Amino acid sequence: MSALKPLGPDTLPLALTMGDPAGVGGDITLKAWLRRMENLPVFFAIDDPGRLIRLAKQLGLDVPVRIIFDPLEALDHFYDALPVLSEPLATPSVPGKPDAQNAQAIINAIERAVALTVSERAGAVVTNPIAKDVLYGAGFKFPGHTEFLAHLAGEDIKPVMMLACDKLRVVLATVHVSVRDAVQQLNADTIVEVARITHAALKRDFAISEPTIAVAGLNPHAGEGGAMGREEIDIIAPAIARLKSEGINAVGPMPPDTMFTAKALPTYDVALCMYHDQGLIPVKTLDFNGVNITLGLPFVRTSPDHGTAFNIAGTGQACEDSLMAALRTAAEMADARAQFGT
Repeated sequence: MSALKPLGPDTLPLALTMGDPAGVGGDITLKAWLRRMENLPVFFAIDDPGRLIRLAKQLGLDVPVRIIFDPLEALDHFYDALPVLSEPLATPSVPGKPDAQNAQAIINAIERAVALTVSERAGAVVTNPIAKDVLYGAGFKFPGHTEFLAHLAGEDIKPVMMLACDKLRVVLATVHVSVRDAVQQLNADTIVEVARITHAALKRDFAISEPTIAVAGLNPHAGEGGAMGREEIDIIAPAIARLKSEGINAVGPMPPDTMFTAKALPTYDVALCMYHDQGLIPVKTLDFNGVNITLGLPFVRTSPDHGTAFNIAGTGQACEDSLMAALRTAAEMADARAQFGT
């Protein structure tokens, strides 16, 4: 990732949601702020100030909290105190013990972050981890963060999940389904749609003028000419041909066992993988503190690439590196998007 530009008069702070208050979101928010001088962009938390104050005391962290009423106040106070836009909890949170009574506050924080970003009061949305089962009782009807954010965008869009680290970006043709279902659901239209959205995002949000998309095969050795499966011949290669006809530089199908080698990685800008673990295993092997990015939204959204980790919440063991990477990436993307629009 490139170095962030110095703060200017047009810089907008990033909106960081609370996530589940019983998870590690508060821990890593406090710890990230303590490392604010490490090239970290200005952000404000949408959270319950009292719970962050109590958590900082519990963790022995010297983090003063400053309640703000306008996101732009974060620009004035960030280096002296953690700016917090108040979103009160219904009941005090206990680390490691999620409480459905706080579900509405979790949802509110996400909705407010999106609204502030869309209205250009915040530069991007960065989300701390949630636990979906905690939210269902409050009327949450979405499979996860990504689908909820697409709903809040108010447009008929298909969000695409990208996982990224310094050496590799991956997007997925199928996401949270079994391997059996992934094979059954795979089709050329889906591959083409994901590639189009990814191509546009790489140009707009990553300032890559001529992106190269490496399309993975599904089967060993990319099917070995049909000897190990025909998906490459019948589905993936025709999708690549369609993309090339549209001027998109898609290459493949590439054998999945060689496309993530040190020699292959510099030859493309993103890997389009056919199923979840095909893409996430190489990213997490290269860097376990990667970033989850949602492409295709009318605003920038990133997230740390881990869950709520209830088992270590409030213990000080949670690592803030992935959140810091998510904050930096969000700022870089927001800046690239602003430059692209000029």
